[in-house]
Amino acid sequence: MQALDNIRILDFSQMMLGPYGTQMLADLGADVIKVERPEGEWERGLAMMGGYVAGQSAAFLAMNRNKRSIALDLKNGTAREALLELAKTCDVVVENFRPGVMDRLGLGYEAIKAVRPDIIYCSGSGWGQDTVFARENRPGQDLLIQAMSGLAANTGRAAEPPTPAGSAIVDHATALTLACSILAALVARSTHGVGQRIEVDLYSTAIAMQCQEISTLVNQGQEWERSAAGIGAAWLSAPFGIYETTDGWIAVAMAPIEVVAAAVEDPALADMDPWKQRDDIKEALGRHLRAQSAQHWLDTLLPAGIWTAKVRSTKEAVDELREQGSDLLITVPGPDGSPIELIGCPIRMSETPWQLRLAPPSAGEHTAEVFKHILSDDQLADILGVTGHE
Repeated sequence: MQALDNIRILDFSQMMLGPYGTQMLADLGADVIKVERPEGEWERGLAMMGGYVAGQSAAFLAMNRNKRSIALDLKNGTAREALLELAKTCDVVVENFRPGVMDRLGLGYEAIKAVRPDIIYCSGSGWGQDTVFARENRPGQDLLIQAMSGLAANTGRAAEPPTPAGSAIVDHATALTLACSILAALVARSTHGVGQRIEVDLYSTAIAMQCQEISTLVNQGQEWERSAAGIGAAWLSAPFGIYETTDGWIAVAMAPIEVVAAAVEDPALADMDPWKQRDDIKEALGRHLRAQSAQHWLDTLLPAGIWTAKVRSTKEAVDELREQGSDLLITVPGPDGSPIELIGCPIRMSETPWQLRLAPPSAGEHTAEVFKHILSDDQLADILGVTGHE
């Protein structure tokens, strides 16, 4: 038993915005049917760090387990009719093409609604469906959105270039927003009997991610500037930030400056203003912390109630998960049958836990399986002729 048993999702999405969100729904039990072009989704060929895993992108493998893949030429008339027939059996449609593409293909909201009136149709995009930037047909991609939304400009030291995050955080957050919106729409349909169209976009999510910063900006009437000494967030006071030690780095979060001054035995720090003198505090505290090891400061600061953590590499974090036997690391068959490791679903539910049912599929692996009860033999042969699968 899983939370989303009997929910079927027709998923036209690619890259991260859609696929990570639909994978989470698939992990929770939804039957996600991934629609790909005959040669497969573009991200299958995206090299990560210059390489592939058994000929596939590690990024694709990370976001497409528990899905069935059908491969179709969406401009083929038989394929369009087949998808409309399939849509009658689906609860949700997800797509993240540029605005207008699905309508031109005859698979937009109104076309799907005509065959399934209570459909939940979720569109993801970079800039929204009908905004200035959308009408300009601008590319919507995580780095570009971080740049335009202010996220990159708020990261790093004042004298350094704007700095994007080390992961595609806007894609990830929007994928979660997409999944959340679909779950809410499913509840609304169960409660009120209505289907509906949903729109999520990277730019809106990037703005929403800065809700506390923007609340400060618009209500306190001041724009913040990045710290010269490198306070971790442009809008926070000292001692917040990353500090060097003799053998690595530590992070220090929010803490009363008086408590910090006592912990490092520097009474002068207690008399300094954490906001107006945040760069001076950062530099002074940095001199103390550089004199001892990271472990020394963890042993000193944590008992004093100062939120502190060691700065670790991703590899260190993953190695620890493996040593602990964490269920966040899972093993699945790779494209060539050899085992590969992936990050599992971070949601833990006591009565309807997530399950690993399917490894990431090859392109079109399930085309015949999905359509065999929907299409005639001649129609199925036409579809399989387009996809090259039997």
